[in-house]
Amino acid sequence: MKTKIIFFGNGPLADYSKKVLEENFEIIFHARTKEDLEIVKKLKSENPEAKGILASFGVMIKSDVLDLFEPEGILNIHPSKLPKYRGSSPIETAILNGDEEFSVSIMKLVKKMDAGPIYYQETLKNTEIIQIARHNRDGIIADVVMDAIPEKDDIYCALATTGTSWLSENLKNLPTPTDQDEQKATYTAKLEKSMSPLDEKTKSAEELLNEVRAFLGFPKSKHDFFGLDCIVLNAHISETKDSELSLKCADEKYLIVDKIQPAGRKPMDAKSFLNGYKK
Repeated sequence: MKTKIIFFGNGPLADYSKKVLEENFEIIFHARTKEDLEIVKKLKSENPEAKGILASFGVMIKSDVLDLFEPEGILNIHPSKLPKYRGSSPIETAILNGDEEFSVSIMKLVKKMDAGPIYYQETLKNTEIIQIARHNRDGIIADVVMDAIPEKDDIYCALATTGTSWLSENLKNLPTPTDQDEQKATYTAKLEKSMSPLDEKTKSAEELLNEVRAFLGFPKSKHDFFGLDCIVLNAHISETKDSELSLKCADEKYLIVDKIQPAGRKPMDAKSFLNGYKK
């Protein structure tokens, strides 16, 4: 008989985590909103053996629910090496900082944000991220070049898969968790629409490329090209201006746009955009 799970989560981390959990456990309820917590309390009383697993829930869970899952607690899949990058945007913040490694932590949920003791942590390099994501999301096993850069969705997929795979093997016999070092805690900011504009006059090409990668989906990186408000979906850095669809940045390097979406239009490659909109 499969272990019963009450799952809490929203967004890509939750989606990828749930996919793995469904293969190994019986998810009796998926909580997505504050209102769902009343259902959780009822189901937990009816199924006292059910475990709680959370991935990017976005709702504060109070003591009346937390206490129901003692002593191991609700297990939080957090995509960072805690206590680094606590908060709502750990993956995006790591991308913005130019990190080439990404981590996942399994921690016990407590009232203070992302401050609970750690059951498990794993760190993955860029190439490992891409390999895991392609295998688990796309069913592809392929070699990855050493300097390959993962997309944000790759990172979400790989970290969720790594964390839930560990849970699948260890949930019945969890190790003793280790307390976090509060002195090393760092915090991430909530993503806002005001972050969208690409400012090539004050930022380097690498900074702008990291913004394009981190803000894909939301809040989206935007710039005006030929009088059109556009979302930049994919880009690369060049020492020279080898495309008319480019931004000369503060470090004298160029952000070359590879994929773009004009307001109200479908995404397209740079060549198609220039053919259709260059005046």
